[in-house]
Amino acid sequence: MKYGFIGCGNMGGALAAAAARSVGGSSLLLADADPQKAAALAETLGAAAATNQEIAESCDYIILGVKPQVMGKVLKELPIKGNPVMVSMAAGLKIESLKEMLGQELPWIRMMPNTPVQVGEGRILYASEAEPEQTAGFCRLFAHAGKLLELEEKLIDAGSALSGCGPAFVYQFIEALADGGVACGLPRAIAMELAAGTVLGSAKTVLETGAHPGALKDAVCSPGGSTIMGVKALEDGGFRSAAINAVTEAYHKTKELGEK
Repeated sequence: MKYGFIGCGNMGGALAAAAARSVGGSSLLLADADPQKAAALAETLGAAAATNQEIAESCDYIILGVKPQVMGKVLKELPIKGNPVMVSMAAGLKIESLKEMLGQELPWIRMMPNTPVQVGEGRILYASEAEPEQTAGFCRLFAHAGKLLELEEKLIDAGSALSGCGPAFVYQFIEALADGGVACGLPRAIAMELAAGTVLGSAKTVLETGAHPGALKDAVCSPGGSTIMGVKALEDGGFRSAAINAVTEAYHKTKELGEK
């Protein structure tokens, strides 16, 4: 099996690195609008740098890490041979639209990863119109990137607004927590370690216990104590409303990108 990555930016490069851990770098061909970027990543992963044409002519899976606004141009210029599985991570673009852009009938998988794939803790949403064995091959390819979750395609945009955009919101929260620690006198490095570690541990507690976040929050809040006063401050600042709005605004923008 040969796997071709067209687009070696932050996300494409992180997924290629995860794929190399799954199937070995020698199974990968990497291409980018900046050939030097593809060559540098290929050297790191033990893969081979290639052109879009070489990938289109020789790969069993073609992973497209290009922006929605240039997807049509890229697809029209691919001289595809055989019956490769096409994989898109372009925000907002439905499989139906991708098929129209390509102009030929091939199996498609639409995926929406998030940036924690670079540390093997990503959430990769996908909708597949490929055969079951082809979809299983896709899942094996990205097994080292994190957890894969299959969704109906109509839910991909909503899922992406949460897990795809969500890391940016969490990073803002971590930074703000650390700033609060610095304001209370902590050195910056210690404040950042405590903030990031607290978010990590809290998230792991939710996932591993299955407890509702509200119940876990209540367990930390002693009557008349420090924590409940901090929770009140977040409520006074519209914290939950702002978080909900962040996801819904991201969702609407994702839908807009797919319509352009």
